[in-house]
Amino acid sequence: MDRIKKLCSYLDKCTTFADVGCDHGYCTRYMLKNGLCESAVISDISAKCLQKAESLLAEHIESGKVKPVCCNGLDGISADIDQVLIAGMGGEEIVNIFKNSFIPKNFVLQPMKNIRAVREYLLSNGAEIFVDEPFESGGKYYYVLKGKRGGTVCYGQKQLEFGLNLSGEITKKYINSEIAKKRAYLERDLKDNTRLKIKEEIRFMEGVLTDES
Repeated sequence: MDRIKKLCSYLDKCTTFADVGCDHGYCTRYMLKNGLCESAVISDISAKCLQKAESLLAEHIESGKVKPVCCNGLDGISADIDQVLIAGMGGEEIVNIFKNSFIPKNFVLQPMKNIRAVREYLLSNGAEIFVDEPFESGGKYYYVLKGKRGGTVCYGQKQLEFGLNLSGEITKKYINSEIAKKRAYLERDLKDNTRLKIKEEIRFMEGVLTDES
């Protein structure tokens, strides 16, 4: 729940809201409870999973404020929806959702892995990212990308790997944790080319930390 609570803090007030892959529906409940949206769509590719959110939000569904949709990605969501949340999926899965539908007007994304793939797709398809940073919850690090359809922003290699908030304390902690993992991996019996690649990755991350200190 700490991850969900932190994720909700990135959501903005809007008229219409969609939670894609909504799981239990906690984020939609947060939006409604705090008067941050007038109506919402909850969706999931699995009808069984969607039932969990339908149960939590039954009162709002009955009143017409929430519409449940069983669909793949954004297939059942209007491109005019004000704000879309996609959280807890892999980066490649999020990219495929956008490829098969559209980039939302405003979005908050929390990829579980392959974050760079999401950044590259958004930036190469006319989206602007204005928040891209990690947060820590339960001893793990999660990235949030917040942006909109249309606009431009410049990303270098450092930003493609670690987001926009390179000088942030959480970003530095995350990078240090990744360096520690790679150094531990070097203790294994590795092929020379693999060892060289990992050492290069460590040098790159150390360079990011040095540049932003």
